Amino acid sequence: MRHIRNIYCVGRNYAAHAKELNNAVPTSPFLFSKPTHAFVEANGQEIYLPGNRGSIHFETELVIYIGRKHEKGMKADEVIDLMGIGIDFTLRDVQAELKKKGYPWLLAKGFPNSGVVSKFIKFPGINELMDKDFTMIKNGETAQQGNIKNMIFDLQTIVDFTSDHFGLNEGDIIFTGTPEGVGQIMDRDHLSLKWDNQILGDCVIKLK
Repeated sequence: MRHIRNIYCVGRNYAAHAKELNNAVPTSPFLFSKPTHAFVEANGQEIYLPGNRGSIHFETELVIYIGRKHEKGMKADEVIDLMGIGIDFTLRDVQAELKKKGYPWLLAKGFPNSGVVSKFIKFPGINELMDKDFTMIKNGETAQQGNIKNMIFDLQTIVDFTSDHFGLNEGDIIFTGTPEGVGQIMDRDHLSLKWDNQILGDCVIKLK
């Protein structure tokens, strides 16, 4: 298990996803964070999520692992060491109430096991990433599919912005945003996280 220091997440980084939730498309990267207790690796096990706080939505994303301290002017390819496919689970009803009040999203985004990630593999470089899709398969059917070439803010912009505003060092991970197709998770759903033709992780969701 890799040591995880900070978990950063990019919101609304695919225009089609912003549209499906009736959100404005941001003009600069929109970041939030999760506690480290949110992180769990999908390795075939049952993963427990709270079933008593309204609907829970899945948001499938490319996740990058930072392998060295980022200094101004460094290329993203220099600091990103590994990648995986992750799910940013969201308590959607809770988030809607928080939005109405203008409150932070932490209660909707930061609960234990809300940041599921596959095993990490070697980062192949940005150019190769744009040639392949990431996919989440739910109960044997494709539920979400995306490609980083459709991001509003590319990986270089995300890395620079995160480093400038929060700092970025070895062990930090970034959920880079979800494409369209988010939806509700149900008890006993089986999820597989796929990069190109390779399954990198899977799990079964248990609502408690």
